[in-house]
Amino acid sequence: MKHFAVVTNIRAWKASRLIEWHREKAGTIEGVHDVLKNELAAGVMPSKYFGTNAAWLRLAVIAHNVMTALKNLALPAELLTARPKRLRFLIFDTPGRLVHHARRMVLRLATTAARLAEWLEALRLLALRV
Repeated sequence: MKHFAVVTNIRAWKASRLIEWHREKAGTIEGVHDVLKNELAAGVMPSKYFGTNAAWLRLAVIAHNVMTALKNLALPAELLTARPKRLRFLIFDTPGRLVHHARRMVLRLATTAARLAEWLEALRLLALRV
């Protein structure tokens, strides 16, 4: 005999709908664990101290949540399935140079105009959400 239980605070749904929703989520947590451990450095703890390791894991989870929100709220649809490594190389690790010229400071980025337009649109969308 097998028993199956789902504990929830969603009281508005029927039991059958709740079970369907729960089964849709099956298997997704393994993907999150893979990203956390292998791409956000949560698989190797930095210290022998529990508190330090707990903080490290929390920072990795916060980084994952922020990147997920960024993908869902502001980035183009083609980046919805992007892993952190791809986002890092496309967005976060873009080389640039600060140039002082004619009493102005200019940031020159090594990227295309189309990619820069996508970043500006993402910033605009994030500003609308706040």
